[in-house]
Amino acid sequence: MSVNTEEQGSSLDTVKLVIALALLIAGIAGFYYFESWHGEPVSLLFRVLGLLLLVGAAAAIALTTLTGKRLLTFMKDSRLEVRKMVWPTRTETIQTTLMVMVIVLILSIFLWGVDSLLGWGVKNLLGGGS
Repeated sequence: MSVNTEEQGSSLDTVKLVIALALLIAGIAGFYYFESWHGEPVSLLFRVLGLLLLVGAAAAIALTTLTGKRLLTFMKDSRLEVRKMVWPTRTETIQTTLMVMVIVLILSIFLWGVDSLLGWGVKNLLGGGS
């Protein structure tokens, strides 16, 4: 019996996802179709609001599926993990940023020097140097 219940749930989920996809497609198509209505331009605000309404309805339908519920659970768990992280203080962030900038500056000067030296050597080796 449980196998039949899972199959029904998955087929119903498939139908819900197809409906959500159809709403998304309808929203995008409607956004461009109603660019002008009977020769009159339609406000961009109304077109965006209609698109957002259909995207919201599609998301609400998709989140009622098993996959959508798993996604919501994953998002909640991720948020809890982010709250557990220890973030650096402002002072630590500024110090680290300055250290990275200093190291990049030193390395860029070093690489410029090596490039200039190699360029001079190749130029002299090929006889182009003065």
